[in-house]
Amino acid sequence: MPKEAIRTAVKVDLNTPAWEQPQLHNRWHPDVPFSCKVKPGEVFKLECLDWTGGQIGNNDSADDIKNADLSRIHYLTGPVEVEGAEAGDVLVVEIQDVQPLDEQPWGYCAIFDKNNGGGFLDSHYPNAAKAIWDFEGIFCSSRHIPGVRFPGLIHPGIMGCKPSAELLAEWNRRETELVGYHASIGTDRTVANLPLTKGAFAGAAEGDLAAKIAEEGARTIPPREHGGNCDIKNLSRGSKSYLPVYVDGAGLSVGDLHFSQGDGEISFCGAIEMAGVITLKCSLIKKGVADLSMKNPMYIPGPVEPHYGPSRYLTFEGISVDENGKQHFLDVNVAYKQSCLQLIEYFKKFGYTGEQLYILLSCAPVQGHIAAIVDIPNSCTTLGIPVDIFDFECLPVEGGFKKIIETNCALTSE
Repeated sequence: MPKEAIRTAVKVDLNTPAWEQPQLHNRWHPDVPFSCKVKPGEVFKLECLDWTGGQIGNNDSADDIKNADLSRIHYLTGPVEVEGAEAGDVLVVEIQDVQPLDEQPWGYCAIFDKNNGGGFLDSHYPNAAKAIWDFEGIFCSSRHIPGVRFPGLIHPGIMGCKPSAELLAEWNRRETELVGYHASIGTDRTVANLPLTKGAFAGAAEGDLAAKIAEEGARTIPPREHGGNCDIKNLSRGSKSYLPVYVDGAGLSVGDLHFSQGDGEISFCGAIEMAGVITLKCSLIKKGVADLSMKNPMYIPGPVEPHYGPSRYLTFEGISVDENGKQHFLDVNVAYKQSCLQLIEYFKKFGYTGEQLYILLSCAPVQGHIAAIVDIPNSCTTLGIPVDIFDFECLPVEGGFKKIIETNCALTSE
């Protein structure tokens, strides 16, 4: 028998505001209405807007980044009802393909303003900046970061099932407790994003149900037990994810598609964000949560990945000593920041700005690793960048380097 045509189960419209498209939502809640239904074993497609719902334009200004409304993120496609799925099952999601939408063959990577989202290095780079990337088949390049071209490892940043009412209540309990503790000790940084009615969108829900979801719904910003915003770059074509099912029908939602991302996605908007279409196939492991002793998702990486020889990565080490010389105890966060900052300072020698490099190491296929977490007091991390993404020689040489880059990324009007 010939195969049937692959069904596009959910479509999006680039010319309609995201909050007017009932097949999308931006909060996790068990009562968000299903947007479509699929059968186990069926191959289907979901179209997705970029994570902001189209707030960012293909231009040479970062004002849209600075002023982005983060109460509205992330716009996800779904939830998808999987026929026969029951609470306690495991949903197996095979990613067969991910592609940009034909009518929008570009994406963006950005630094968010420290006062509006921030990022891993926002104490060093507090102002908004942006780079537009043009797609050419599997490759991407940017007018805002010249001298670089590389293939993307395309993937969704977010994939997860609906939480149960009990799991949602637990998320809100523990995150509220965390915020309260840090408020009591005078922490001046946002440590969690609690439910927020402003900007909430509950898909096809209306009236009292929409109000309830806005009041209770969990923000989509962090990863949690159900999956969510994990930003794992190897969840690409050919990968399989094993997601716990908490409600009947599973309620799979997908979004935040990335053309490419480095390990860590460090600048918050640290991947090449895009609108696109993802091809999926789902199956079920009945009663798998108990049988597999599952608390958090598992996955098998896809076989498709850009390949660079092991000796073609220039790798920078970091230890648990910050830029002010303060010693920290086995702090991987501090160590990884030092790996990033050392890479940035090195490539500044070629004429790049810090903002360009911060964006680049967020979205290029860099490899970040924890090298050691046992040798007190210093953890050791590494960050390797493939030198073959550059169109000039960049390995260490005696006498240093000449400045060859003369343009900057997109900045704000200020």
